Amino acid sequence: MRVDILTLFPEMFTGPMTESMLWKARDRHLLDLRLHQIRDYTVDKHRIVDDTPYGGGGGMIMKADVLLRAVEALLSDAPPETPVILTTPQGRLFSHEIAVSLAQRERFIIVCGRYEGIDDRLRELVITDEISIGDYVLTGGELPAMIMVDAVVRHIPGVLGAEGAAERDSHADGVLEGPHYTRPHALRGLTVPQILVEGHHAQIEAWRREQGLRRTWRNRPDLLLKAALSTDDRYLLAKFAEEDARARRDAADSAP
Repeated sequence: MRVDILTLFPEMFTGPMTESMLWKARDRHLLDLRLHQIRDYTVDKHRIVDDTPYGGGGGMIMKADVLLRAVEALLSDAPPETPVILTTPQGRLFSHEIAVSLAQRERFIIVCGRYEGIDDRLRELVITDEISIGDYVLTGGELPAMIMVDAVVRHIPGVLGAEGAAERDSHADGVLEGPHYTRPHALRGLTVPQILVEGHHAQIEAWRREQGLRRTWRNRPDLLLKAALSTDDRYLLAKFAEEDARARRDAADSAP
């Protein structure tokens, strides 16, 4: 997979994109990550990439002609339908599903927004998608780009060490992962659940599913609205609901 990132600050990617799984993906030639300095596509001697907005207002706007040259230069040798993604708080919320979809692509391009945003004509001319990593504003699109690449690359076959590890991640089927444990067996009075020590594989998998459902029920119940749930899963959720209702009744009965 090839990922092209257009940015004013390519140095920001040193470290996050050269360590851990990202380094392994690049070392194994599974990821071809290319950083492009947007200023390289200017034509004036001062390498200006922004200007004041028409109609007034605060802040500066990234120039359409500069970004258009940059994107079109990258698209000149790209496969048809290559996505051109703008990182912006106005975009659709990034998700596991988007990461999996992008992992199927041969190549995609990310444009890192800066300042007050981009000249809107770029949306009509070259931008094919707009993605946000959350309902908040950052100083630029570089951090969202790093997050997106990290989330996408782990779905490329051969990147993760354990086969099928990505499919077991939280959000893979709409259910969070349950608790994990390793040595030592006992720590300050807390021990590893006995089923993980003595249980059979099928029992352990059933326990992990129940714990994952319980964690999702408590922490992110909104995910359950679109999760892939079996009949057994729905039975467990009904049990959790009854447990919560019983706890509320007990708390009300014990109140002064």
